[in-house]
Amino acid sequence: MGVSVENERYTDRIDLLRGTGAAVKFLSLEPLLGPLPNLDLSGIDQVIAGGESGPGSRPMDPAWVRAIRDQCLAAGVAFFFKQWGGTRKKRNGRELDGRTWDEMPTAAVCARA
Repeated sequence: MGVSVENERYTDRIDLLRGTGAAVKFLSLEPLLGPLPNLDLSGIDQVIAGGESGPGSRPMDPAWVRAIRDQCLAAGVAFFFKQWGGTRKKRNGRELDGRTWDEMPTAAVCARA
């Protein structure tokens, strides 16, 4: 089970997710519209981050994505970077600092489900 968190205004959704009985919990930080510097990732198995795409899409600051990735690495949470977004999302790609981030929850986490 997962919740979307676009910016700090919606971080209360994370606590609601944590309170569920879902065996595997993930955050969909997309479209990422602001920094999330102090995520509480306890009880979270995966974070998916990505920019907004399509006409009128709002830009995403690379520093926001790096900060989220670094928080995931520190907490041992799988990090998946979906896309930079924009009107030409395929052209913008999905590499972050020279690589793709395709981490999934571990087999032990999935076995709980």
